[in-house]
Amino acid sequence: MIDSLFITADNALRTLTGANHASRPCPGAEGPDAVALNDVDRRHAGALMRVNHVGEVCAQALYQAQALSTRDAALKQHFERAARDETDHLAWTQQRLSELGARASLLNPLWYAGAFGIGLLAGRIGDAVSLGFVVETERQVEEHLEGHLDRLPSVDLRSQAIVRQMKEDEARHASAAREAGAAELPAPIRWAMRAAAKVMTTTAHRI
Repeated sequence: MIDSLFITADNALRTLTGANHASRPCPGAEGPDAVALNDVDRRHAGALMRVNHVGEVCAQALYQAQALSTRDAALKQHFERAARDETDHLAWTQQRLSELGARASLLNPLWYAGAFGIGLLAGRIGDAVSLGFVVETERQVEEHLEGHLDRLPSVDLRSQAIVRQMKEDEARHASAAREAGAAELPAPIRWAMRAAAKVMTTTAHRI
């Protein structure tokens, strides 16, 4: 348990300081953007990618908390594998923010702490509920990413490539959680999650 706590603390520090590194190449990084983005498109793309980066900060916190709280060794490995994919997403969005001249959200410590607490609570209730939380979270993230594909500037091919790969990975995480025995969350909890996500994304777009 002590080792797990140290690992969790290290992950939190790396997540919040931007020290994570991707294990996979960044999608779209090999080729240049189709055209140079103008200032308006660059700021718009930067704001959207900041929101996506916040989502990955929360994903790190969520999966780390769930891995810490479960007593099932196989399920712990499941959460850790998903967290590694999310580490790629975190590094990719951080890289794209730098390329766009944008910054990460100033409220990332708050987002991380909130998601970590939710992950611990879900894990303490039970593994099926914890997995159900993953399914619903990933379902909402997929919808959110699909919306961003529509909203990103048409010439921002790099950001689009990153978002498409993230969307594909999130769908795989949701499918794996369902196969592992996820419980369907009650409608009021799903609605509350959607409302909380709306507050987070709206705030992170600006701050």
